[in-house]
Amino acid sequence: MTSLPLLSALWLTPLVGAVVVVLPGAARRAARPVALATSVLVLGLAVALALGFDPGGDPHQFVESHPWIPAFGATYTLGLDGLALVLVLLTAALMPLLLLAGWRDAEGREHTYAALMLATQSLVLVTFTSLDVLLFYVAFEAMLVPLYFLIGGFGGAGRATAAVRFLLYNLLGGLVMLVAVIGLGMYTARAGIGPDDGATFDHRLITAALADGRLDIPPGVALLLFGGFTLAFAIKAPLWPFHTWLPGAAVAATPASAVLMMAVVDKVGTFAMLRHSLPLFPGAAQTAAPWIIALAVVSIIYGGVMAIAQTDMLRLVAYASISHFGFIIMGVFALTEQAQAGSAFYMVSHGLATAALFLVAGFLARRRGSREIADFGGVQQVAPVLAGTFLVAGLATLSLPGLAPFISEFLVFVGTFGPYPVAAVLGTATLVLAAVYVLWTYQRVMGGPVAPGVEGTADLGVRERLVLFPLVAALIVLGFAPQPALDVIEPAAAHTVAAVEGAAP
Repeated sequence: MTSLPLLSALWLTPLVGAVVVVLPGAARRAARPVALATSVLVLGLAVALALGFDPGGDPHQFVESHPWIPAFGATYTLGLDGLALVLVLLTAALMPLLLLAGWRDAEGREHTYAALMLATQSLVLVTFTSLDVLLFYVAFEAMLVPLYFLIGGFGGAGRATAAVRFLLYNLLGGLVMLVAVIGLGMYTARAGIGPDDGATFDHRLITAALADGRLDIPPGVALLLFGGFTLAFAIKAPLWPFHTWLPGAAVAATPASAVLMMAVVDKVGTFAMLRHSLPLFPGAAQTAAPWIIALAVVSIIYGGVMAIAQTDMLRLVAYASISHFGFIIMGVFALTEQAQAGSAFYMVSHGLATAALFLVAGFLARRRGSREIADFGGVQQVAPVLAGTFLVAGLATLSLPGLAPFISEFLVFVGTFGPYPVAAVLGTATLVLAAVYVLWTYQRVMGGPVAPGVEGTADLGVRERLVLFPLVAALIVLGFAPQPALDVIEPAAAHTVAAVEGAAP
């Protein structure tokens, strides 16, 4: 395995790119191509990590560790497991497509827009690779800043309100998590499991001390700390009833930045549940699991029902995402290997499906000058490639067999049915809701006679096809051949389940 600091290069590359495009000079004048080239370089680094990753090797690979704040026991420690790897690949693969999708956004301020997109990607990559809890927290909170400006500075009507709501919700969760992080650090200091028998925030040291009994957190305190972490992650995900910031932010932002938020940034919340909430507080996770499963089922049903009720295409996709995050969280807290592997794979497949559906809906809304479903009709007659792409993305959203989300939902259902049969049955039944909101929307927007104002709708252009076709191809390939991704994910899921099962509830 290479000793090069590939993980540091992975997140520093987009950060440096963000600085370069925002500074005065030639790069600023060519902000779009420079940002695109930077994102392609990040993708190359991610592919290099994937090629060098050994699914049967150490739980955390490419580890880099250096002192950061010795007085607190905090270190700059990065590492990669299978779950982090697939999300790193998703983040790296989506960014060039999103920059292409938003190529004409922010005219006159494209350098600022590109810098904010790259800065967000950089901080997301830190959260996926951080093995130090305090380092994770810093990046987890810092990513709110570029996203706030992306929503509030480059969106449509209502963007200021949506940006403030997004920031306040997530800051509240972050403050609660900070208290929990401090509390965890105090208990590690008391146990003396860090360097020089002091505190530590190293994820590996903490989980090892929990496993061998050197770190003993009282059950009541552990439940409070678990709640502090998981509340922040549930807001980020988002889980009902902490979801209300998402629909407004999704429709107010530009389509490309909205996809960055829903397909990538929100995955930090569900990823962190697997990476931090479960292994750091295994007993508390077992205690809280039935309650969180219940909230996940409510999210699934609520998101589906609200999606059916929408008249705005983009808001419909946002509510559909809330429903899908319910499936992901249900898989996380079913606490079985199958469900957690399905949940991790769902993060990837949902990212691809949501990106495709939201972007094609955004392209269509820009052509018509409206997001209202009632303003469309007969699009398939004048823009058949656009309509076909919308259909495939919609079928992926309703988890049609042969497309990637089907495999992930199936694994979640199978893994959940044993410990929580009622939740699994309710989740399965709500698939009907997805069929209703996807097929009904397609019928109203794409079918029927050509509506007034739609007759001049242009089909997908070359740039738009370059954005959408790779997403559709990935959904089909992973739908028929998911095993390479699952081979990487399953050892990480087994490691997490083993850590939780080894603790008393």
